[in-house]
Amino acid sequence: MQNWAGNFNYSAVRIANPRSVDELAAVVTVGGPVRALGTRHSFNDIADSSGLLVTLDEMPRDISIDESERIVWAPAGLRYGDLAEHLQARGWALHNLASLPHISLAGTVATGTHGSGTRNGSLATAVAAIELMTARGELITLARGDDVFDGAVVSLGSLGIVTRLALDIQPAFEINQRVYLDLSLDTVAENLRDVLALGYSTSLFTTWTKATVDQLWVKSLGAEAPAETFGGTAAGQKMHPIAGVDAVNATDQLGVPGPWLDRLPHFKLDFTPSAGEEIQSEFFVPAESGAEALKALAGLAELIAPVLFVSEIRAIAADDLWLSGAYGQDTIAFHFTWHSRPDEVLPVVGAIEQALIPFGVRPHWGKVFTMDSAQIHPLYPHVDRFLALRERMDPDDVFRNVYLDRVLLGTSDAP
Repeated sequence: MQNWAGNFNYSAVRIANPRSVDELAAVVTVGGPVRALGTRHSFNDIADSSGLLVTLDEMPRDISIDESERIVWAPAGLRYGDLAEHLQARGWALHNLASLPHISLAGTVATGTHGSGTRNGSLATAVAAIELMTARGELITLARGDDVFDGAVVSLGSLGIVTRLALDIQPAFEINQRVYLDLSLDTVAENLRDVLALGYSTSLFTTWTKATVDQLWVKSLGAEAPAETFGGTAAGQKMHPIAGVDAVNATDQLGVPGPWLDRLPHFKLDFTPSAGEEIQSEFFVPAESGAEALKALAGLAELIAPVLFVSEIRAIAADDLWLSGAYGQDTIAFHFTWHSRPDEVLPVVGAIEQALIPFGVRPHWGKVFTMDSAQIHPLYPHVDRFLALRERMDPDDVFRNVYLDRVLLGTSDAP
């Protein structure tokens, strides 16, 4: 079995599809190694197991809205796009969505996946409570304010199998998006934080083939339009982030307001998003270093461009989640959608990491990177607390895998 993009083959010997909490407990308590598998949108081995993979596709799909508390309880395996449709029909919304609405709640949260917006935290910041199955078959709930809650949200699937999540909601709202073309890269670098603050959610796309940002996507509340576009020219037709790909896959643009769920993602739920057959990497740097990091990447343009579909630049607000890429700092995210040529891509990824190390670069947990635990540990002030939490919740290493060994545990004897 492969992941969504076809760049990774899972090594598990069997897959379980429990239909209830009791069936899930029976699967987990047999012993490890066990990992939960969501919609398979990760580009590395974070969800892989040498033993058993568990999917939650057949678990109960009940969604419960508590309007007084402004939260929604939803099953972990549900896609964000499906939850969004349920909320919109009842007049509610999430604070943000990622580029792809096709991804599962638990997988998105566990990896710190995000949308954009200088005032918007990652999707994990909306988590008010998390219910998970431990290695002992116990169903526990951790809520915002609990001692270890901030460590249990972005947890890389290492603490247990998440069964449900409670997410903050707000009244439904409308968004419009406009696309602007051909901004000077120098102008963007000089004004990066202001450019990324032009809308409720803002994205920059470049192919690094010339000294320009090819597209600026501004998603604004209601019918608002940005007062400044930093030299960008308004697109006269609907655009796709990747040149040459039919824009029918992309969400509606040209300033026409629509429901939040139809504008905040870049891609429609019913279409194959992005390029399809691809590899993705993403790296986070502190917002104050964003402009210098952008210039450093521009210096690698001749290396990056030949194996790249497109690169996206976004903003994420700071949070308190221990393993979040935006922990403790407003963040600029540099995303790369690569051609599916791993032998050529990996050396470029390594070069990008080296160029961004002076800025305290953190990798996206679910995408392709080469950094190991020795490089990653100093980047997260609470990593030792997290490792202690993992040891306490999974003393028998039921949820441990090669990925965790490599990026957090620093050993090579994973089960």
